[in-house]
Amino acid sequence: MLKSRIALNEDYKLRRRLSSKMTEEKVKHILTDKRLSAIKAMLEKDHAIDCILLLHLEKGRWKNAKGFMREHDLTLSDGTFRARMMEIEDLGLAKSVPIDPLKKYYVITEFGERVAKLLLEFFDKAEAHIKKAA
Repeated sequence: MLKSRIALNEDYKLRRRLSSKMTEEKVKHILTDKRLSAIKAMLEKDHAIDCILLLHLEKGRWKNAKGFMREHDLTLSDGTFRARMMEIEDLGLAKSVPIDPLKKYYVITEFGERVAKLLLEFFDKAEAHIKKAA
């Protein structure tokens, strides 16, 4: 019986090491892959997630985004909105549509929609864990 317990313990340790190694490889890939690290860097910036979610709500025009943010007592400057939208577009999460020579609005791409849904799912799960912990 002691031998079987030792064998089970060793098997468990091996699985944990393999899992840890796979996790380390995933993290290394996210940090070093050109496209993934660019998305990570963009998501770290102020209001990046706000802007992706605004695109998901079809609020890719500054006037509509500003109205939505004000309606909910949130702030977002036009400069930040435009900078984030250009970065989001560069990553393929949105595309710009010209209104006139000086103005444009942004629409979410299929890839951007998938990212927005993943963010919504993440926040749903985070909220569930917060409620469970309380």
